[in-house]
Amino acid sequence: MNPTVKYEITKRLLAANGQPISGQQLADDFGLSRTAIWKHIKELETEGFEIDTVKKKGYVLTSSPDSLQAAKIDQYLTTKRFGRNIHYQVTCPSTQPIAHQLVQAGAPDGSVVICEEQTAGRGRLARAWTSTQGKGIWMSVIIRPEIPPTKAPQFTLVAAVAVTRAIEEVCQVRTEIKWPNDLLINGKKCTGILTELQADIDRVQAIILGIGVNANQHLSDFPQEIQSIATSIQMVTGQPVDRAQLVARILHHLEIYTDLYVKHGFEPLKILWESYSCTLGKRIKAIMIHQTIEGMALGITNEGVLQVKTDDGQIHGIYSADIEIQN
Repeated sequence: MNPTVKYEITKRLLAANGQPISGQQLADDFGLSRTAIWKHIKELETEGFEIDTVKKKGYVLTSSPDSLQAAKIDQYLTTKRFGRNIHYQVTCPSTQPIAHQLVQAGAPDGSVVICEEQTAGRGRLARAWTSTQGKGIWMSVIIRPEIPPTKAPQFTLVAAVAVTRAIEEVCQVRTEIKWPNDLLINGKKCTGILTELQADIDRVQAIILGIGVNANQHLSDFPQEIQSIATSIQMVTGQPVDRAQLVARILHHLEIYTDLYVKHGFEPLKILWESYSCTLGKRIKAIMIHQTIEGMALGITNEGVLQVKTDDGQIHGIYSADIEIQN
């Protein structure tokens, strides 16, 4: 089976909005026999698409699975680059190493690796990330900005703003950003962002943004040890999330904010980031590899560095740490 043909047939069925599509027209357009088209239709049915055959009219899509296949995301895309090259898998250990391999193979800016389930998902500091099958968004986005490597860590903050805006628009729920890489709803974690880098000494080859969003989990989908600190969008709103639509909206904002950042730096995004922050103005504990600092989180610099004022009046710049909010 030609995956490109199946993808195009899926796109047409989705775009038809319940109207029949002629099998003969599909055969003519793709230079295939009617039998070959029928085989593609049957393969789609095995993947969960429900397709009726209407005599003398053609194929009618009556329902489609809740999946993150490229054609499902494509119907919502508004981007020029991001999401135009999607690598979809049902199950994989982690999308991050696949994205790293694709960078080496020359994958273009905005390429996406996405799956229904990760069997070895990970967050910052090699922590495990629970990636329930069919319930969340588990993806890596390859970005190729013309920036020096020192600027790359700020993409965690850029991505946090993009995901926050997308969730707010698609799901009508407000998330808060806990510096540097967590999104919270009602104080519980719903999203994590992992930023990795391939670079030369003076130039970024690619940033690989790992984004995990808890979309449609129930409490029982989380391991017991994190049930008190994790949540999903559906648990909060009571409504299922159209994951493909949310992915497309994340990519929409990520493309806009990436271009804005490359052109003007972090300063234009800083106001947005601060408006969603649940860290600033709070007393926090910043746990780093070699020391722990407690104090008041004052703000972030134009470089995304967290400013913490300790009880002795000193102001410390925190570049990377685990944050505990104390009040």
